[in-house]
Amino acid sequence: MRHVIDFGDITPAEWRELYALAENLWERPRDFRDALSGHVMASLFYEPSTRTCFSFQSAMQRLGGGVIGFSDPGVTSAAKGETLKDTIIMVSGYADVIVIRHPREGAALASSLYSACPVVNAGDGGHLHPTQTLTDLATLTRLRGGVDGLHIGLCGDLRHGRTAHSLIRALGAFKNIQLSLISPRALGVPPYLHRYMEQNKIRFIEATRMEAALGQLDVLYMTRIQRERFVNPREYERLKGVYVLTPQKLRGARPDLLIMHPLPRVDEIHPDVDSDPRSAYFRQAEIGMPIRMALLLTLARLPKEEPPRNYPGDGARCSYGSCISSRETYLPPLADDGYCRYCENRFP
Repeated sequence: MRHVIDFGDITPAEWRELYALAENLWERPRDFRDALSGHVMASLFYEPSTRTCFSFQSAMQRLGGGVIGFSDPGVTSAAKGETLKDTIIMVSGYADVIVIRHPREGAALASSLYSACPVVNAGDGGHLHPTQTLTDLATLTRLRGGVDGLHIGLCGDLRHGRTAHSLIRALGAFKNIQLSLISPRALGVPPYLHRYMEQNKIRFIEATRMEAALGQLDVLYMTRIQRERFVNPREYERLKGVYVLTPQKLRGARPDLLIMHPLPRVDEIHPDVDSDPRSAYFRQAEIGMPIRMALLLTLARLPKEEPPRNYPGDGARCSYGSCISSRETYLPPLADDGYCRYCENRFP
């Protein structure tokens, strides 16, 4: 493990080591307060964030490290037209680890091509969010004792929901998982995830009604309908509020159901559900701190490695509008069986 672009960059053994380290951080935080003294994390948030941004910054500071970066690209050289490549080359000279969030899919992978230090994907458009997945898996392990054998319902915007995408990908590493994918037909999971679930023999069903699945679930993972991912505002207005979890709907759910949400929520979980003992989304956010601390401890002390940085520029080009390679046209075209490796959409 050097860069964490997708949960698949972490082996099962590395996941177990990260979780064990996080448990030590839960139990003995004072023992680690100077563990990263003299190390620097660069926090590059090209897209708004509260929990992820603060969680990483707080995690680094609790380990005794320093933080540089920005949460508004408008005040950086990116506003002057600087390429992502040049930003990453410069920043990786200053920092020991880079945490990046970007509105374009594949931006974290593109950054890793040019960075001398480890790159952590804190969300790339509607694609992936592996550190939220670390939080989700740590929550399931801490509150349910493990991940194997769970029936998990993912509900909401599964087309654009990077947290759901990353979680589905991660669940391929566990045994006897069953998924209920609950979304409007227009917001179902993208084709590359269908391909992944079939290749990894993950059992799944797709549904449009939450109530039909609730009574069978061990875990309900709610997500919001994401206004910022819609090109057509009317389409967002039509679909927002389609799923709202209420105390009445939970009457048919299991008494040991775990209700999760990556946050922020809008209107998809009624505030009255907060007092239900099955609600775990605020604990989920708290559990994200030690697992991110464990990740930073693992990556920030790795030696720097100069990447090649000169890549061939010929070959097929991705035409997907939100792919990083459609904007940063110097990037080398990366393909895997006819799919773009930056955004995972099929080449035309």
